Amino acid sequence: MNNTNAPRVVLVAITKHGAKQVAAMAPKMPTAEVVVAQKFATLMSALPNKVNVYDGALRAQIGGFFRDYDQIVFFVSLGAVVRLIAPHLKSKDEDPGVVVVDDAAQFVIPVLSGHIGGANAYAEQLATLLNATAVVTTASDVGKTIPVDILGRELGWQVEAPKLNITRVSAHVVNEEPIALIQECGSKAWWRRNNPLPGNIHLFERYEEVDLEKYSALLWITHRAIDETTWAALEERLVVYRPPKEQEA
Repeated sequence: MNNTNAPRVVLVAITKHGAKQVAAMAPKMPTAEVVVAQKFATLMSALPNKVNVYDGALRAQIGGFFRDYDQIVFFVSLGAVVRLIAPHLKSKDEDPGVVVVDDAAQFVIPVLSGHIGGANAYAEQLATLLNATAVVTTASDVGKTIPVDILGRELGWQVEAPKLNITRVSAHVVNEEPIALIQECGSKAWWRRNNPLPGNIHLFERYEEVDLEKYSALLWITHRAIDETTWAALEERLVVYRPPKEQEA
């Protein structure tokens, strides 16, 4: 995936209704590319977007989509998309975001890489453009709580923890268990939701303030070096975030 520049987006349509939806929406997204079946290519003739026309089966195009784009938006049925993308899945760290828009453009559904791939956020943007409903099922988004795997990403923070820790701590967070969030550095603009911080998240300014016996997990925003003894003592309960050095708390 491309994480340094603007996301590379493709809008894919294989039905007449889907092609009409793409033709109507694409001008609002001039940097997005369009992929359409040959028989509907004439519907795209007035678009400012780059249009790629294909013949044959759509499944032959999927590998290229996964290689060339960061967000793939299918105006195709959800079941068909699941079958099309299944052979190409690698991991949430590598797969692009995949979003499905139904044929009537009423619902926008992030299917793959909702967090790390950005499909959840992109689905919300598309839903606004289409006056549709985004159907987001990721637990931390539905529950309006902290996304452990990408906390502070928009601020340039780097996550430091084994994948098992991220999985276990994410479960503690969405299950509303008591969580200690220790912020010793970095911007405090990491909570950008309109609702208050969930009640199970308890804020601290230093690690030494935390009674470790009271909390299921720790989210630690710090520049400190953390030794192996501390990681071992906390087992799978710790996720660390590293803000840029120049970022003020």
